[in-house]
Amino acid sequence: MRIIIDAMGGDKAPEEIIRGACDASLTVNATLVLVGREDVIKENLAKFKHDQSKIEVFHAEGIIEMDDDPMVVVKGKTDSSMSEGLRLLKENGDAFVSAGSTGALHTGATLKVRNLRGVRRAAIAALLPFDRPVLLLDSGANISVTPDNLLQWAYTGSIYMNRVMKVESPVVGLLNNGTEECKGTPLHVETYKLLSECGDINFFGNVESKDIPYCPCDVLVTDGFTGNIALKLTEGMSKFMLKSLKSIFTASVTSKLSYLALKRQITDFRTRYDSSTYGGAPILGISKPVIKAHGNSDARAFKNAILQAERFAESRACDEIEAALAARKAQKIE
Repeated sequence: MRIIIDAMGGDKAPEEIIRGACDASLTVNATLVLVGREDVIKENLAKFKHDQSKIEVFHAEGIIEMDDDPMVVVKGKTDSSMSEGLRLLKENGDAFVSAGSTGALHTGATLKVRNLRGVRRAAIAALLPFDRPVLLLDSGANISVTPDNLLQWAYTGSIYMNRVMKVESPVVGLLNNGTEECKGTPLHVETYKLLSECGDINFFGNVESKDIPYCPCDVLVTDGFTGNIALKLTEGMSKFMLKSLKSIFTASVTSKLSYLALKRQITDFRTRYDSSTYGGAPILGISKPVIKAHGNSDARAFKNAILQAERFAESRACDEIEAALAARKAQKIE
């Protein structure tokens, strides 16, 4: 197996990205192909312990910046680490990981690697780290959507959670402003009807945003605009709560002593609700596994994104998604 890595993409690239890849090389069975400026990559490889037999370097001169137009990945910066990495994925790779520009990665994956047959739009699927992890899709790629897009994402999300996250019979919810089936815009009403009538989707119903942390489902579908707001609010509230806890425990000598007594539980709490534990967000619907790591990923987060990419590739979930959508299309024709 060959996992292609964009070594130059992300706020903390290249050092933290390469360090994460080095750490992952000690664990994975795959070959990790680091794509980027060869001299920079080799300089950083020398800093960290790694399994040399599992790491290859492929030179790419260009770098896609976070504020670049997404289309530069296919027109403009075709020599970039992301563009070249996606080309390698299509030609001879099994998975791709990048912490670079989300828009460029989604555009490049769609136009260079291509969608699975039957997939109209690929979606970014973010795993929210609650007691019951929730796969939220779309999380930012598609602002305007149709009911059929949301139905397809219910399929892709369900298969991912089953094959990669090992959730039996994943439950699907529709993010809405009320639980009644008549709630929401015409998009939501029509999507509710489609999901309800789909016998091979385990549909729960509408889910309000206040219930996401206690979510009764494993997959939550919505448009990319709403999904991105929900995702960013969740991330912001998580940081706010942790900062508030820190203020409480550092307020006095007594509270500091209390912190020492609860240090292990607080550390467990932080780890439990840290999204970096899961790695990154898969872009579901692409013909090969693509993982979008968080832009500010450190070595630990990026290592986990690589491990996630390996599980994704081993699961053969892409093949199952394509087969499920083909079967649905055949049923509609009949």
